[in-house]
Amino acid sequence: MIKGIPYGVYPTMVTPYKKENTIDYDGVLALLDWYKRKNCDGIFAICQSSEIFFLSFEEKLELLRFIMANKPDGITIIASGHTEEDADLQVEQAKAYIDTGIDAYVFISNRFAKREESDDILLKNMLNVVERLPEIALGIYECPYPYKRLLSPYVLCELAKTGKFCFLKDTCCDLTQIEAKLKAVEGSDFGIYNANSATLLESLKLGCRGFSGVMGNFHPEIYSYLCKNFSKEPEKAQIIQEFLGFASLAECQMYPINAKYYLSLDKVPISYDSRARSSAEFTENRKMEIDQLYACTCFFKKQIGIV
Repeated sequence: MIKGIPYGVYPTMVTPYKKENTIDYDGVLALLDWYKRKNCDGIFAICQSSEIFFLSFEEKLELLRFIMANKPDGITIIASGHTEEDADLQVEQAKAYIDTGIDAYVFISNRFAKREESDDILLKNMLNVVERLPEIALGIYECPYPYKRLLSPYVLCELAKTGKFCFLKDTCCDLTQIEAKLKAVEGSDFGIYNANSATLLESLKLGCRGFSGVMGNFHPEIYSYLCKNFSKEPEKAQIIQEFLGFASLAECQMYPINAKYYLSLDKVPISYDSRARSSAEFTENRKMEIDQLYACTCFFKKQIGIV
């Protein structure tokens, strides 16, 4: 029997680097501890926020092994690393990631079909890989790079029938589509986790099982409070939603550099270096914007009573 994953908040884990552009494993340890202290239910590791398209397979596997060897108690680890298009390579690499002991393996939706190819081709290619993997809970992520492949209710229904899928990181940012997707997987253990902050509260009311997005690298404790208390404290939930939705404009700034900088403000000892973007573009005014977001977050938490 395949075990699903818990309801809640799954931040998309960033990768800290040393100045020489190698992975900063002391920083990884500090980041794992931070996620635990910030009431995260799990971590989505080796994902796009981790800069997987800029890491070799060997680096991704070594990083995931380190995460699993040092994961905090009570934290669920789901992971991807899925960047290849060749089916044999997808299977070989997925097996290596699964062997680390992760709780669920997550596919990237655009790796199974070209932009112009049909859902049936996507399903055929995906199920070919799924059938060759060991028994483990599976997920799928509508990653926007190199192109965004949103999953139709038809595809989700077919995947739910396998009994293997438990996680969708949804990036459609549209409540009508989310509702249709929820209906497509109704009655299964296939949970939908919203990546979009602005629609989060309403999506939780519809039946989404939590949040998995980049803003989990800024103030995941606020997301955790919302996910756990939105039905018990509806008025407070609405106030929290309004803060989270507006604060999520930071996604459009200099992510993941700005997230790493924010984490350093919150005493996580990492640099804001990145392989995906040039830190030279993170100008003083952009730093000031994140300084101010951090100050606003601290003030808001005090006002709303979130530790």
